[in-house]
Amino acid sequence: MRVAQKRITFGVIVGTRGFFNPDHAKNARTEIVAKLDKLGYGCVILPADATEHGAVETIADATKCATLFRQHSEEIDGIVVILPNFGDEIGIVESISRAKLGVPVLVQASNDEVDKVDVKGRRDSFCGKISVCNNLVQYGIPFTGTENHTVDITSDEFTADLDRFARICRVVKGLTSARIGAIGARPAPFQTVRFSEKILQRQGITVVPVDLSVILGKAEKLSNDAASVQAKMKEIREYGKIPSRIVEENILRQARFSVVVEEWMEENMLDGSCIQCWDSIQENYGCATCLTMSMMGEKLMPSACEVDLDGTVSMYTLALASGKAPGFLDWNNNYGKEVDKCVNTHCSNYPKSFMGSEIEISELDILGETLGRENCFGAIKGRVAPGEMTYFRMATNDTEGWIQSYLGEGEFTDDPFPMDGGIAVCHIPNLKGLLKHIITNGFEHHIAMVRGRWSDVIREAIDTYLEWDLYVHE
Repeated sequence: MRVAQKRITFGVIVGTRGFFNPDHAKNARTEIVAKLDKLGYGCVILPADATEHGAVETIADATKCATLFRQHSEEIDGIVVILPNFGDEIGIVESISRAKLGVPVLVQASNDEVDKVDVKGRRDSFCGKISVCNNLVQYGIPFTGTENHTVDITSDEFTADLDRFARICRVVKGLTSARIGAIGARPAPFQTVRFSEKILQRQGITVVPVDLSVILGKAEKLSNDAASVQAKMKEIREYGKIPSRIVEENILRQARFSVVVEEWMEENMLDGSCIQCWDSIQENYGCATCLTMSMMGEKLMPSACEVDLDGTVSMYTLALASGKAPGFLDWNNNYGKEVDKCVNTHCSNYPKSFMGSEIEISELDILGETLGRENCFGAIKGRVAPGEMTYFRMATNDTEGWIQSYLGEGEFTDDPFPMDGGIAVCHIPNLKGLLKHIITNGFEHHIAMVRGRWSDVIREAIDTYLEWDLYVHE
C-alpha cells in the first residue's frame, strides 16, 4: 500500500520513575492504547507484563523496547513518548537510540492537578519533559512537541496533537521513500523544469524513467474491447461532463492511455509521476494526458506536467500532509491592479476534488489551435471553487547541491476571470514579496496547491526531520 493511503502506526513508550506513583504509568498505558485504537492508529508497545508497571524505566526495559521496535521497523511510522510522571529520561532516550528507526518522535507530558500534588498524586511531568527533550538533543534525535507543554492523554487537544504528528510522520516517511515515474523527456523549450536525480536520491527519492514511446506503443496495441479499457471508459464518463461533440474513438484513445500508465505505475510501485504532456503524444498518438493525470491525482498519485519531477514531489508533499488531492498550477496572470491577487491556471490536469466544482472534460485550447483539437481530448476545465489553500514548491538546486523550497497559505476566491482551462483566482498576502522570493531564487513557474491549511505540518516535517532549505511566506 502507498504511504499516502497507509494507516499510521506508532511505537509507544510509556515512561515512569521509581519514586512516583506507578498507578499513573499503568493508567496512562491503558489510556493511550485505547485512544490510538479509537482513532484508527496502529500501536506497537511492550506487553504490560514485560516490564514493571508496563512502562520503560531501566536500561533493561529500554533494551526490550528497542528490540520490539526493531522487529516492527517496517510498520512503525513514528514514536510517541508518554510521560505520566517525571519519567526516566535515560530509559526513554536509550529505547529510541537503540531502536535506530530514524522516525519522528512526539513527546507528551501529562498535566498535574492543583489539588493532587501530594506524594501519591503528583506527576512532575512538566519538569520531566524538559529532561527527556534535553537528552534527545544530546543524542541528536529530532523530536516534535505537543501544542502545549503538558496535555491530558484523553483530551481533544491531544487528539489534535496526534493528528498533526501522524501527518508529519506521513510526510517524512513518504518523502524519504518516494518512487516517482518520469514518462518521456521534458519538452525542449522548458529548461525551467530540469532537476537532479542524484540530489533527490540522497533524500530517498527514486526516479524511475520510461520512454514515452513504450507507453504509447502498449496503448496502441491494447484492444478497445479489453475489460480494463471498458472499465476505464465507465470511470471517465462518471468523472466529468464530456461534450457531445467529442467522438467515441477519442475517449477510447484516452482510456487506453490511462490503463497503460496506471498499470506501469503499479508494476513499478510508484507514488507519483510526471509526463511529457506535449507535443509528442498529440502528434504521435492523438490525445492529451491531462485526464489520466487528473484521475491518478484523485487517487493520491499526483502527476505533474512537462516532466516537472520536482513539481510531482511538491504535489506529493501536499498529498501526504493533507490526505487530499493537490493541483499543479502555473503562476500565470496578475488580477487587475489588486496586488495580493493573481490567477493560477493550467490546461489542466486538476483532480476533480481539487476543483471542488463541476468539471468538463474536453480539448486542450492553446495546443488544440496548433496541433488540432481532434488530437487534444482530455483536458479538465472549470473554475476552482473558493476556499482555503496551501501552496508548496521544492526544487533541486544543482549549484549548491541541496533541496530548496517555499511554503505558504492563501485562499481561492470567487472572482471572475474569463479564460479557458482550469482557472484559480488566488489571494495571497504580500504576494509581491513572495514573487520576489520566487524570481530571486530561480524557482520554477509551476506551483503545487491543495485545499486547506497544512503549512504547519509541512514546516515541522521539513525543518525538524528533512532539513531542506525552506522559506515560509508569512
